Amino acid sequence: MHRGARADNNFESMRARLVDSLRRRIGIEHISEQVLQAMMMVPRHLFVRESDMAYAYDDYPLSIGYGQTISAPHMVAIMCTLLDVSKGMNVLEIGAGSGYHSAVLAELVGLEGTVYSIERIPELIEFARCNLSDAGYQNVVVTTGDGTLGLPEYAPYDRITVACAAPAIPPPLVEQLKRGGKMVIPIGEFMQELYLVHKNDVVSKERSGGVVFVPLIGEYGF
Repeated sequence: MHRGARADNNFESMRARLVDSLRRRIGIEHISEQVLQAMMMVPRHLFVRESDMAYAYDDYPLSIGYGQTISAPHMVAIMCTLLDVSKGMNVLEIGAGSGYHSAVLAELVGLEGTVYSIERIPELIEFARCNLSDAGYQNVVVTTGDGTLGLPEYAPYDRITVACAAPAIPPPLVEQLKRGGKMVIPIGEFMQELYLVHKNDVVSKERSGGVVFVPLIGEYGF
């Protein structure tokens, strides 16, 4: 859709208000300034359905069709902060959706890094690829597959983020995570918890709060 400068400026103002509200409401101790700056760079209105553009910078999930949603901005911010992503990292994302979370990660890894995103719904693969292309991101690879099995051809990963709730941590994802790496994943069917997973000599996890996500489908999913 073609938009004039006035519309673009309006979206930029809405994005600035969203980021400022996240900074004030949640606090800098829960969301890093680095993540907020990355979110300020991502045009979220390009990652929602055209009919929802007016709501792109409201802090709640939006439907993207096929029973899937684009996560609320505060949830993306929290997950990215927990991951502690740095420039040049190799990141695996399970659940591309519309590509928005991928775009925020792409800002965080920079041109030196790469985000690999797995999506199981063909229509959303095309949606995410088009959105990322329209927004100018070239360091994101969106592919199809069973997200519970990961993407071994590009492993190991510095970071893994899962945007669907799993019954337990899928073993292939642990295997594909670098030693010293981190993973963020929601676990549970009805009562879900977001976990930060650390892989060192042993694999440990810590709770990071209650969440609501669509189920992870696949061999190690629901």
